Amino acid sequence: MTRDPLHVMLEARSVALVGASPRPGSLGNRMIAEVARSPSRPVTYLVNPRYAAIGPDKSYPGLAALPGPVDLALLAVPDTALEEQVKVCADATARSVVIFGSAFDSGDSPGRRGRIAAIAERARLPLCGAGCMGFVNVARGLRAIGYAEPDPLPAGPVALVTHSGSVFSALLRSRRAFGFSLAVSSGQELVTTAAAYARYALTLPETKVLALVLETIRDAPELRTVLATAAERDVPVVLLPAGTSNGGRSMVAAHSGALAAGDGAWQALAAAYGVHLAGDLAELADTLELFCAGRRATAASLATVHDSGFERAHAADVAASAGVEFAALGEATRRRLADALDPGLEVANPLDLWGTGRDTEQLFASALTALAADPAVGAVALAVDLVPEFDGDDSYPNAALAAAAATRKPVAVLASVPAAIDAAAAARLRAAGVPVLESTRSGLLALRHLLSPRPGPPPAPPPVSVARRDRWAARLAAGPTGADQLELLRDYGIPAVRARSARTLEQALAAAAAIGYPLAVKTDEPGIPHKSDADGIRLGVTSPAGLTAAYTDLAARLGPRATICEMAAPGPELIMGMARDQALGPLIVTGPGGVLANYFSERTLALPLLAPPAAAAMISRLRFAEVLAGVRGSPPCDLSAIASALVSFCALVAELGDLLEAFDVNPLICGPSGVVAVDALAVTRS
Repeated sequence: MTRDPLHVMLEARSVALVGASPRPGSLGNRMIAEVARSPSRPVTYLVNPRYAAIGPDKSYPGLAALPGPVDLALLAVPDTALEEQVKVCADATARSVVIFGSAFDSGDSPGRRGRIAAIAERARLPLCGAGCMGFVNVARGLRAIGYAEPDPLPAGPVALVTHSGSVFSALLRSRRAFGFSLAVSSGQELVTTAAAYARYALTLPETKVLALVLETIRDAPELRTVLATAAERDVPVVLLPAGTSNGGRSMVAAHSGALAAGDGAWQALAAAYGVHLAGDLAELADTLELFCAGRRATAASLATVHDSGFERAHAADVAASAGVEFAALGEATRRRLADALDPGLEVANPLDLWGTGRDTEQLFASALTALAADPAVGAVALAVDLVPEFDGDDSYPNAALAAAAATRKPVAVLASVPAAIDAAAAARLRAAGVPVLESTRSGLLALRHLLSPRPGPPPAPPPVSVARRDRWAARLAAGPTGADQLELLRDYGIPAVRARSARTLEQALAAAAAIGYPLAVKTDEPGIPHKSDADGIRLGVTSPAGLTAAYTDLAARLGPRATICEMAAPGPELIMGMARDQALGPLIVTGPGGVLANYFSERTLALPLLAPPAAAAMISRLRFAEVLAGVRGSPPCDLSAIASALVSFCALVAELGDLLEAFDVNPLICGPSGVVAVDALAVTRS
């Protein structure tokens, strides 16, 4: 009784099958067969009031009639009976529950799902589902499913937790070179979340890779703890997300909210904990197969060997779009390859080896081995179609196997057309520990995951200045002016232009005298978040007469409140913002700024805990980083100053994020001598 309730569920020693049925093909009948295949042989009770016996086994009329409590009840009953059955379970009849049905809401309030969840939560009852396939604890020998799956399920290092029952079945039946320690179809997560199953999975010594297929985040703190634990233990996490994160609640008021929408939460989690984000199931499967092979890359670049000039060029194109880097080969490697190549072939990476076709096996094996020996190469791939050879030639599989035996670096076969792969050759390679990646794009993306640096420990939270926090909390609550918000940035170490607020022409002229010309005049009226859209900005004002004309026009059209600020030198513009995600809370957003923020959705996101290297990496992931590095003769921007501003902005969000719905620094003008914030918008939480 003192065991962890989730361990009781996932390692159940006694199981009640409610809705057990003798009818072939029914859920109740499949449930009997699947649980009976459990290697752990749990004590099993059949429950159905319609039958006194099902086959040779006694059938009980209800859970209350069982000889005693059971660890787990599988409920294969209609939705209308679910609430009553969960109540019986909660009355100490069962210590955990799996609900296969959808628990479709009945239309009243609270709905059926809410009532079931409340019953289970009050009783501290772990509940898998509703609308799930159940789970298979391969490491502990328990099958708690109502649908036919492979028997035995291949054992291996992957712990799979998926919201999707279809993905659950697809991966369990994939015939890929990975097996499972645990596989859970968590369904609607009425009570027990994906993060809880993942936490349990990391307690299993068999778990070496964590695979998550998630539609939403229901327990962000526990998920973050799980991801941090996995990173600490060097357990790769491969995540395929679907749907949106409900990020950015202030899409009208602030650009950062719109930019954070969609996959913002997933991208931030991936950046913070080194999670490998997969774009589709093909990429997920290829990545899992690579990680399950057990070999980790020692460098961040790839080498590939091809038998086709076109496919070599095609792989280079796909790699460029996928962000995969090919290694620059050392001189010793180039000499080894030059000695082996047929005349007319170029020593390069990627490498086309097909010339006369002589000694294919030896040629390809020696080239792969030479590339693997190069210190700049983290992994090598034999990029061939791996089609059935009608003459029985097995040179390509043999070459890959020979290369894998000669190195400890990852060696894979990168095929191009999944339907054309020779199943027997692929099975032979996989049995020997050589992954077969099933398409060019998904395979290269998987290799990018394998080659990516392992995550370091997250930085310690910055110290909180209570006095500074309280001072700005009061000013934010009072409704800060535009000048206040720029002063806020400076107080947290972010360079910003000097600015003063004005509500009359006299105040505007006095502010200009204090700041000096040239200057900018901006409307500061509430309800106008995007000043340029309202024609609310005048730049390059050089005299009192010009200021008088600019202020008079803005005041007449938009209202008397204005910000008078110094002009900044032109340069590439970034947006640096905070958006609030429903699950994760504040997220840091950056991307092209100024007017470009209206037209380009490119952005990177992070949790507000960035060390300088992570901040620099966040900027480098933008394509806009090429502009920051200097284009068409312009000098490169000070990237360390940009990273420093991001780190300081994280400190601001750490102290004040609970008070903010969104915060935009837009634009942050970048240049060779540093950065300067020109405008800011704080949206406080209601």
